[in-house]
Amino acid sequence: MTERAYREQRWAARVALASAALAVLAPLIYGGLGGLLLLAGGAAGLALAAAAVWWTLTLRGPLRWAAALLAVAVPAGLVALFAATLFWALPVSLTLWGVAVWSGRYALRGTGSHRVRARERRAAPPKRPFLIMNPRSGGGKVGRFGLREKAERLGARVVLLDPDARQDVTALARSAVADGADLLGAAGGDGTQALVAAVAAEHGIPFLVISAGTRNHFALDLGLDRDDPATCLDALTDGVELRVDLGFAGDRPFVNNASFGAYAAIVQSPSYRDDKIGTSLDLLPDLLTRQQGPRLTASAGDTTLDSPQAVLVSNNPYVTGDPFGFGTRDRLDTGALGVLGLRVDSATDAAALLLDPAPAGLTVVTAREVVVEADTPELEVGLDGEALVLPSPVHCRIAPGALTVRVPRKRPGAARRQPRLDWRRLRKLAATVGRTAAPRRRW
Repeated sequence: MTERAYREQRWAARVALASAALAVLAPLIYGGLGGLLLLAGGAAGLALAAAAVWWTLTLRGPLRWAAALLAVAVPAGLVALFAATLFWALPVSLTLWGVAVWSGRYALRGTGSHRVRARERRAAPPKRPFLIMNPRSGGGKVGRFGLREKAERLGARVVLLDPDARQDVTALARSAVADGADLLGAAGGDGTQALVAAVAAEHGIPFLVISAGTRNHFALDLGLDRDDPATCLDALTDGVELRVDLGFAGDRPFVNNASFGAYAAIVQSPSYRDDKIGTSLDLLPDLLTRQQGPRLTASAGDTTLDSPQAVLVSNNPYVTGDPFGFGTRDRLDTGALGVLGLRVDSATDAAALLLDPAPAGLTVVTAREVVVEADTPELEVGLDGEALVLPSPVHCRIAPGALTVRVPRKRPGAARRQPRLDWRRLRKLAATVGRTAAPRRRW
């Protein structure tokens, strides 16, 4: 990178910081002491809204509905109040925030703060691909997008799962490998993807992800098209290969995450599939107040989580510090598990989650191994959205580079994503001089 480019980045960082500061100051300049009081009132209102959400989740009956009304009314009232009292200062502040975000992203290009793309390897097309498709996944995407027909035109052998019978997906995949399959693929939810991926990793052959599930989190982080799963099949003829990690909870594989605690208990309920919101609202009061469910302890490296209500162990860490990338993973090949632990015991703790930059109730760490145990002989687990019960303790581990994924050469997420906003890095970049403003990229 040239000296001119470094100078541009430094000035962009300074513009981003100045714009962010002015975005905060604009309402204060306009309103004076009133603006300061309005800002303090806004923070108090957000704290009250967070507390109201906690009460909504932990109370029952009329008090719950009153809390829910409060959780909606307070933010709506704040928006109306700010709009009515700040006049021109509000749009000016929002515009400055937009300038700050754009300039910050521009400044951080090439500084190592953005997503690092996994190394792609060109490989010859498979000769005997074998694909498993769930016709019910994603509301019937297999039939709606003609996935079976396109796959067979491209030379793949396709097996449709029987919606009315329980079939052993792992056994189907292993039988296909024994018959000479040189690629395995799955069109279904992430739970099905994980089972087939584990067999592919076990036998050292590529795995093809077809985004025919409901949420398709694994496909998202691979950069695949989630709106048109048929494009994933282009990898059969014009594809590249990536090496990614694979997570395990005990001997069960996962491509996204293993969830313990409140969510894992909720997905076990028979009524969850048909009434997700109603089932959650019915079970959460007892789960969050620990009147029901096991007492958890999670150990991740040197960190111990005592009595969290929820623990999420992910195959590579999720983005948590940037609202524009929240819930996604920058990389799938770091060789580390991400760990998110949540412990909230009161409305005050809930407010702290929103206002405190480093809330005590939220734990975010990475580790190669995680052990989750309970005061019960078995643990409920949500594994890539599938409900399981495993013996306690559950040992989670990551297998670095265990899985070769074949993806289309041309896919939406192949383009470099915008860098994540990192205000600490922006401050360092703005303050430095000369060519030390950004680290040299290693090639």
